Amino acid sequence: MNLRTCVAPSGKFTYGIHKPGFNVVNMRENNYVGPVGLFDNDTPFENQSNFPPNMVTEPNADMIYEIANPFPFRGVTYIARSWAEAKAQNQLSIMLPAPPDVSFTETIKKWFGKNQLTSEKSDVIFQTLPKPLQLTIASTSTDPDDLISLAGISCEFIFEKNTLQPCGLRYRKKENGIARPVIKDKMLYEVIANNPFLPDGYKRVMVLKPGVQGGSEIVGEWSNSDAGGQTHVFEYLRRNSYIPWGHYAANMADDAVRYRVNDLSQTDMTALRHLYYQRTFIRLAQALGISTECERRCMGEEELESLRIQVTGALKSSSKRDNLEFNRTLWGWNFGFDYAPSKYRLHASHQQIHQQYAMVPSFVTADHLAADQDHCGNMMTAFACGDLIADFIRQYRKQTGKKFFETYISAIYNNQRLDGKNKARSLVIFEDENVMLFVPKAQTSQWEIQLMTLDPVGNILEADLATRCSIDRSILLAVQILEKMGAKMITSIEYSKSFNTGEDDDQRLLYAFLPRLPESPGAFSEAQLRWINGHYPEDFAAACRLKISKTAGVYEIR
Repeated sequence: MNLRTCVAPSGKFTYGIHKPGFNVVNMRENNYVGPVGLFDNDTPFENQSNFPPNMVTEPNADMIYEIANPFPFRGVTYIARSWAEAKAQNQLSIMLPAPPDVSFTETIKKWFGKNQLTSEKSDVIFQTLPKPLQLTIASTSTDPDDLISLAGISCEFIFEKNTLQPCGLRYRKKENGIARPVIKDKMLYEVIANNPFLPDGYKRVMVLKPGVQGGSEIVGEWSNSDAGGQTHVFEYLRRNSYIPWGHYAANMADDAVRYRVNDLSQTDMTALRHLYYQRTFIRLAQALGISTECERRCMGEEELESLRIQVTGALKSSSKRDNLEFNRTLWGWNFGFDYAPSKYRLHASHQQIHQQYAMVPSFVTADHLAADQDHCGNMMTAFACGDLIADFIRQYRKQTGKKFFETYISAIYNNQRLDGKNKARSLVIFEDENVMLFVPKAQTSQWEIQLMTLDPVGNILEADLATRCSIDRSILLAVQILEKMGAKMITSIEYSKSFNTGEDDDQRLLYAFLPRLPESPGAFSEAQLRWINGHYPEDFAAACRLKISKTAGVYEIR
């Protein structure tokens, strides 16, 4: 089989094992042996080992496992056995340490004396710090006083006279007449506003109140109060988007502040996802001529399910299905924000919980391209990442006679450890009757988790209400597990099939959760789709399971 996938037609995983041994001709002309330092007893330590006299022989280098990704377009994962063996001895070690408390204000109090540091002196010190140090404090400080001082440097606040709490920003009109907040240092402003330790009053004024980030219209809303607290989500329209034809963003509102994944309730996640389902189903209904009464209100779950059934029924007509102008979805979630002191942005553009979604057109105008199978006259197929899966599973069935996802699920259930040891071998973290949350055999991010529907449900339109509830619950569980393990930045993406695929009954709706770890920035290996890993996937799955508990049939984070 030349499909470059680890999923064998037998329903088992296949992988390669490198057992390197080699000789290296020594072509160095000169020796530069000398001391590079001293031991504790002041005897010299020399670099003799760097200058071998003859050929270098390595009879038994570290064993490396090579695992093709289940989906060839995602590359290959390499696991170093020596690294993985160390993690296998202690699965609890697969996590990041909690960051320490940081307070620059407390530090300078020690310099001046606790009672000698006035607010005026403190402000002068913060203002005169070099920009990289300001960014470092803004990003890492856990002291609200630090962040309030820096916030005052980054912008101009309006304060309430009685409480001296911020109630707004100073605005000025540009030459084009558009009002913009007075932000003196945009990068510093963003870093402070995205620090969870900034007091909520400042967060609301700086980034959360509708309008503070621009004039994007709010075109949807989900609001509910219960004993567990307030859930309130706004749906913003992003007209001039980097996603062609615009996109939508579901943001937690300013009266429901969430800066950590573990602050999210299940109701919060239901609300965020509900707006995605609602917008998609409404747009499809409009495209199919289905009448809806949705002006100035949020549809209920059962009502939305009824609309979904109407849309799927209409799409059974091949003429309507083939003429869909927008036929695929795009959904993603960038959680986490940071800037390096060197001004490199390390992840998303915004920390506050928000999810983005759009619909992808069937075709896009082609320019200076000859017509072929991917072009329709002067049109070409627009890109959606789920199409890569669709193309591959068709090829897989053609070459093997097997349905890929049925085979893949079988391989997950039949999994054996790479090291062959009689230890935890399951890749599954959680599953119910509708979905499976699991660790892929070949992780592209060191801590990648995936979520997959167990039945042939390939997109959110094919997902009934029960399946959507399972997906929503599992998405929250996945990101909460990763945050509990120490992940601060997580990218989540959806791979889904087209709405007008027809009778294809194999493709599953798939979500990938991709943490960005401190020592895995991405370099030449990753640019070649060569993913380097230091643990066995089975041990990572076990470490994830240790972060959840089951009480009365409900899974919760420990």
